[in-house]
Amino acid sequence: MLSLHWPWLLLLLPLPWLLPRQPKAPPAALRLPGLLSQQLPLASTAKPHSGWYLVALLIWVLAVLASTRPLWLGEPVALKREGRDLMIAVDLSGSMQLEDMQLQGQLVDRFTMVRSVVGDFIQRRDGDRLGLILFADDAYLQAPLTFDRNTVRRFLQEAELGLVGRQTAIGNAIALATKRFEQLPQSSRVLVLLTDGENSTGQFTPEQAVQLAKQAGVKLYTIGVGASEVQQRRFFGSRTINPSQELDAAEATFKRLSESTGGQYFRARSTDQLEQIYLAIDQLEPVEREQSKWRPQTELYPYLLMPALLLLMLSAAGRRFG
Repeated sequence: MLSLHWPWLLLLLPLPWLLPRQPKAPPAALRLPGLLSQQLPLASTAKPHSGWYLVALLIWVLAVLASTRPLWLGEPVALKREGRDLMIAVDLSGSMQLEDMQLQGQLVDRFTMVRSVVGDFIQRRDGDRLGLILFADDAYLQAPLTFDRNTVRRFLQEAELGLVGRQTAIGNAIALATKRFEQLPQSSRVLVLLTDGENSTGQFTPEQAVQLAKQAGVKLYTIGVGASEVQQRRFFGSRTINPSQELDAAEATFKRLSESTGGQYFRARSTDQLEQIYLAIDQLEPVEREQSKWRPQTELYPYLLMPALLLLMLSAAGRRFG
């Protein structure tokens, strides 16, 4: 199908016939706008079918048609869009500041490592719809489910420990994600929750929130973050301690609750392990989204503009050397 991007420019076609002509005997000149800046003869004494007159009109018609930007629209092509709906809940409690993780050869706190790995995970999720929940004393929706990965990642990078308290409201985070999912029809409803300890506050216990999640069809993937051993320096030497005793005690509960929703529990004791966990989550079954259509477009103005320019150059050369 042929389409004109600026069809109103066709109103310029009769302009040469509307301009007043010189009554004098010497040939008057019509100065054409735009590309046709050279004066071409359009004299009142010229015969209607003279060669220069027809060439000038042809150049004008081609230039006006080219300026309307004609497009050839092909047949609509259906684009199948597939992706996942992932809500990511990140723990901002006080224990996330423990420095027991290695990132690029440096000792960093848990949240810095999580922010780096999850940020890369978000950036790779082309075609997925992502949301972000931050929780500590309570759970807060930082970014609703959206295809704008850059915004979700920016919100995560801007988050700070202590922003929403010091405790751990895991149940509230699960309940909030479930509520947001229920507002979306035909959603895959997957929640990825990162924490380094057990639930310590909130209106909902993890068991209560998981019951709501199961009823809403939300699949829970829980990731426990924390090293099992860390060297603690003392005045007289050093000793090895386990900074994740609280998480170790809660692992059985996290595993049971996650598997009850059809999800899974993972343990990330290092940056490499967390990256491998997200590679495994990449294999989640995508949800098919509503198809969109695209029509290929071919620009036709070069096929009109080039002959007009060629005629203009030939007419200018002919008048100069003729």
